Amino acid sequence: MLEPLALLIGVIVAAIGFGVANGFNDAANAIATVIGTRTLSPRAAVPMAAFFNFLGAATGTAVAITIGKGIVAAEALTMSIIFSGVVAVIIWTTIATRFGMPISITHGLVVGLVGAGIATSGSKVIVWGVLTKVISAVPIAPLLGLVGGFLVMVAILWGFRGIAPERARGIFSKLQIASAAFLAYSHGKNDGQMPIGLIAMALMAYHGYGEFHIPFWAIAASAASISFGTLIGGRRVIETLGLKVTTLRPVNGFAANISAATVIEIASHLGIPVSTTHCVSTAIMGVGATRRLSAVRWGIARNIVLTWILTFPICGILGWLVASILKLAF
Repeated sequence: MLEPLALLIGVIVAAIGFGVANGFNDAANAIATVIGTRTLSPRAAVPMAAFFNFLGAATGTAVAITIGKGIVAAEALTMSIIFSGVVAVIIWTTIATRFGMPISITHGLVVGLVGAGIATSGSKVIVWGVLTKVISAVPIAPLLGLVGGFLVMVAILWGFRGIAPERARGIFSKLQIASAAFLAYSHGKNDGQMPIGLIAMALMAYHGYGEFHIPFWAIAASAASISFGTLIGGRRVIETLGLKVTTLRPVNGFAANISAATVIEIASHLGIPVSTTHCVSTAIMGVGATRRLSAVRWGIARNIVLTWILTFPICGILGWLVASILKLAF
């Protein structure tokens, strides 16, 4: 039985809203360091992030396919499940962003879909093999970001030890802009694919197609919504990552960006959704730790990690609650 057109429209609107929430929180990561070091102004950094987010979203669909047809079995997928998972992560993202806490929107969406799927049809509809692959990246990606940020920074300090500070600052100011663009591109190729996958899921569920098809307008809508969210709501997260975790100079921002972007890019090629937030936050911590451990404000870091952990039960429960309500209505 086909799902109501109104619910399809609701899912598409919710997916675009998810993209805006992603911009509020996750996409801000890509430009946090370049703004925090004052290499670029927000007015210049946001359009750059928007452009490279769009490029990333338009040049790969592996992550969209994992989200769209890998978490909940295709034959059990309904728009109620999709809608519930999206609403769950939007609610939690809005709350976390209000307090300037970067979260994993990627994993919030995954567990929101899991909670909604269980509430609608039971645990048998969850593709546990794919879910295990996604969850396994939770500790691995931030660890790689932390170690990568530390090692890249150590290598730079050693390789440029004979360069005058002012000359080094000029070099890395330019390189930091390039690395921020690379990070925005990798964000689009991974996190930016979430709304794309959601819209494709909804169309497949509505039309009853066996084929998972991604229309170009879904890519454009996703990139535009993320860019808009970054423009209107990313300031608090930018302040947390760019100014509060540790003191950043252009060389630090470059090292953090290039480390995080490399981890995210590899995961995107493998079709594994990872958290841009996890990778960027820990890369910044790793870079800061090269000066001394006390250079990192570990109290802020602790709050960030706590918010990451809370994302899993909160989004899972919210997805279950919203799906349970919808189950009574549809």
